[in-house]
Amino acid sequence: MNDVRSTAPRTERPGRGWHLSPLIQGTIGSIMILLGSYAIGWLASASPLNRYPLLIAIRTEYSGVIAGTVVLTLGCWILFRAWLRLGQQLAGWAEGSLAVVKKAIWAWSIPMLLALPIFSRDVFAYIGQGRLVAAGQDPYVDGISTLNNWFQLGADITWAESETPYGPLYLNVEYWVNRLVGTSPDLSVLLFRLVAFAGVILCLIYVPKIAALHKVSGAKATWISVANPLFLISFVASAHNDSLMVGLALAGTYYAATRRGVIGVVLIAASIGVKPITLVLLPFIGLLWAGPDAGWARKFRYWAYTASLVAIIMALIGWANGYGFGWLGVMLGTGTGAVVFAPLGAMNAVLSGALATIGLPTDWLLPVLKLIGRLTSVALVLLLIFKGKQSHLVQRMALAFSALVVLSPIIQPWYILWLLPFFAVTGIRDDWQLLWVYVTTAFFIAFGAADQIFIWQFLSALDPWVKHLSTGISWAAMAYLAFVDPRTKGIFVQTLPQRLRRTKAWMRTDPEVPNK
Repeated sequence: MNDVRSTAPRTERPGRGWHLSPLIQGTIGSIMILLGSYAIGWLASASPLNRYPLLIAIRTEYSGVIAGTVVLTLGCWILFRAWLRLGQQLAGWAEGSLAVVKKAIWAWSIPMLLALPIFSRDVFAYIGQGRLVAAGQDPYVDGISTLNNWFQLGADITWAESETPYGPLYLNVEYWVNRLVGTSPDLSVLLFRLVAFAGVILCLIYVPKIAALHKVSGAKATWISVANPLFLISFVASAHNDSLMVGLALAGTYYAATRRGVIGVVLIAASIGVKPITLVLLPFIGLLWAGPDAGWARKFRYWAYTASLVAIIMALIGWANGYGFGWLGVMLGTGTGAVVFAPLGAMNAVLSGALATIGLPTDWLLPVLKLIGRLTSVALVLLLIFKGKQSHLVQRMALAFSALVVLSPIIQPWYILWLLPFFAVTGIRDDWQLLWVYVTTAFFIAFGAADQIFIWQFLSALDPWVKHLSTGISWAAMAYLAFVDPRTKGIFVQTLPQRLRRTKAWMRTDPEVPNK
């Protein structure tokens, strides 16, 4: 968990204000994302914005949709480049670097606070769930399709019969948003985005604090995780409630690690109340609270304290809103579907194809793979709870969290962001680890920009074409940044193993090597 000094090349710093260039570039990228969202971002059918002449012009014409796709996708990559350049210029992470990173986060976030939802439309499901609570129905039993006009308020049809996967605390947030603005989709999205941004601020506060406990540069950890363009797009522009879950979890981890266990457990309970997946953190929170020199008797005692306190808090919340522990049953459900970039999803696709080729049934395969993945993840979590150095507790917690995510058949882009802050605060080296962050961030930005594009049905001929256009722009941008851009291509070279770097340098200098 000890920080490894940066090996990235330090660029020249042209005097005072040297850091302004990436901040300005990133802000331009964020503004482009804002502008592009008004052409291809998500709007509820019932939104009054659909009647604005300018939005009608750009959202109902081929040229407007194409231009919006180009502007939004390019904006994502300008923001990505600004993030790379900021890390490059701050390499070494001298005193004052954290203040610069914080400025970047604020500058890059503010334009996206006013964007239409992009990369995901889950925020519209929050509206429907808030209506369910206000109507006295149980979101852990009823889908939002039990209410009139649910589809006109923007939710995807996959939410029609789905129970809510969120905790009882977030149901209260959804209820109060409904009480404040009724069924106004645009004001609801704004309020949900402000709640999500509160989670970003929590991450901004506690990432450097936990990093300091591990003797890791708080500026570097914050740059890797909170200033990450995928983090900001997913948690600000998309308005995902995951940011609040992660922010509360980080806050709880910090207080538990500093032996203020009651506050830490209360915050972790609040995180579970947003999304129950953070239940996996509880055993590690108990170990942090018990302290570095705790024997097994003390560890078990503090596990009992942690479990009892969380159970009491969740019972009180469940009693107050009348849903009890209904969220637990939904969390333990198997879920549906798979994606090909999840290991289990890829395995399901390959094996299903092979079985179908020889005429065997495949409907049993995904449930079996899910069961195997779940049992394997539970085994790994138990191993990480009982094995490992006390000084590596937060890292073990991150690995346990990762086991649940990686061994699920569905991995959404923002799931990676659950894990990134926990790895960042324990130290990400400037080698293949940082390269993994770059590549994963780039992949999911490219995926999100192309996958979630709003197009009216009467423009359906554009649907596959603009997605291919967005993907093409993303691939071109990635190739340019990695191989052509004189400012950024060296960043990727520095993450290669020393042997490959020496070979690359030799090929550039040896006169006998052709095409040097």
